[in-house]
Amino acid sequence: MTAVAELMDYADVIERFNPVLGLEVHVELSTNTKMFCGCANEFGGEPNTKVCPTCLGLPGALPVVNGKAVEGAIRIGLALNCEIAEWCRFARKNYFYPDMPKNFQTSQYDEPIAFNGYLDVTLDDGEVVRVEIERAHMEEDTGKSLHVGGATGRIHGAEHSLLDYNRAGVPLIEIVTKPIEGTGERAPEVARAYVSALRDLLRALDVSDVRMDQGSLRCDANVSLMAKDATEFGTRTETKNVNSLRSVERAVRYEMTRQAAILAEGGSIKQETRHFQEADGSTSSGRTKETAEDYRYFPEPDLVPIAPSREWVEQLRGTLPEMPSERRKRIQQEWSLSDEALRDLLNVGAVDLVAATVEAGASPDEARGWWVNTLAQEANAREVELADLAITPKQVAEVIGLVSSGELTNKLAKEVVQGVLAGEGEPREVVEKRGLKVVSDDSALLSAIDEALAAQPDVADKIRGGKVAAAGAIVGAVMKATKGQADAKRVRELIIERVGS
Repeated sequence: MTAVAELMDYADVIERFNPVLGLEVHVELSTNTKMFCGCANEFGGEPNTKVCPTCLGLPGALPVVNGKAVEGAIRIGLALNCEIAEWCRFARKNYFYPDMPKNFQTSQYDEPIAFNGYLDVTLDDGEVVRVEIERAHMEEDTGKSLHVGGATGRIHGAEHSLLDYNRAGVPLIEIVTKPIEGTGERAPEVARAYVSALRDLLRALDVSDVRMDQGSLRCDANVSLMAKDATEFGTRTETKNVNSLRSVERAVRYEMTRQAAILAEGGSIKQETRHFQEADGSTSSGRTKETAEDYRYFPEPDLVPIAPSREWVEQLRGTLPEMPSERRKRIQQEWSLSDEALRDLLNVGAVDLVAATVEAGASPDEARGWWVNTLAQEANAREVELADLAITPKQVAEVIGLVSSGELTNKLAKEVVQGVLAGEGEPREVVEKRGLKVVSDDSALLSAIDEALAAQPDVADKIRGGKVAAAGAIVGAVMKATKGQADAKRVRELIIERVGS
């Protein structure tokens, strides 16, 4: 068993050290085909069925650059305020790993297509942090290894491994930040906010589905610590392939407390890759981290350089959508939201979801109420991001419409939402399957009211005596009798009419 790491209290870490972050985000592009061949770029499927001699690296097979992938790379670079190279080329990144069939990865090294950019990131309290971008470069994804047996799912202790090359060659953009300094105790929060803002940006560009749960957006979190009086960066570790926003924050925080404990005891940090453990938020040692020299980069001899014309770059700039930050400012004005209300939306990742729900026909207040309250609670309970819940803005708008039309009460609507989340179908299908429609037939309601009044004659006397509030007891009895499917407002009206007559 791996020994439990010593950790330093987080407040002590901040008192003694300055954290430095470097975030590398890999984005799979949603092109129809792979980066250098015509194989389908689709998630999943039977293993090793979406492959060809080119993406398998068979002798004699030659790559051809996917033009749509280059276009996506340029649009991403422009959205990140990067300079777009007038001339760039691919390189071979040489290393051996079983899921890399060619034993090298076609990537870019010192000549990326986009460089020197930035992304402004808003934290929970409204503070804006500018994260500078070193580069955004094109490359191909690797295949997948499945390690069978053992307790961790990792190669250590596995009985055997299986390889699926369907993902090998999928177009990938790697976005690398410059060192992120000066964030202090907010470093983990900044890491999460940056990946969240980047995901929103990429979704707006419609270049990727940014599904972290499926690996189409993955973050490698580099963390190092500097003593307060130090002038040079400390040794970094790289926690690989962190696949949720929450996990990015947890991984950075854990590494800070782990490294600080080692340094405080006079130890040294080993430059290595590490694996994040979802179960307890810890990281575990992977392999020694290579340097650029270890990869023996050299120009890819089978691909010509790429020289995007300035006219094409400006044409692509004209296709950029409204950026998420600009959209939020506009939405805040249109919906008359206070800064606090907007922060609430941002904190739960609901801005785009609410906007899409409004576009589907709901009012801003109703849409905001459902996403920020009911659905945010569901996301927390399931420990997933709000956007990853199995319900769409269109479906939420339909539920809101059923409430507005009187077909559902708020209580019944929450049951419908539960049914949609459970995969029982569209909202109206859930209503029919679960029999959740509001009882709107006055005769049926009057029958339940009469039974309740007969059972509580003293309440009826109080109502006749002018104590209208006493009607609540009868309303409650009727709601119970109808299993919550009565319109409480209409029931109250009928009670007053019944007793008054």
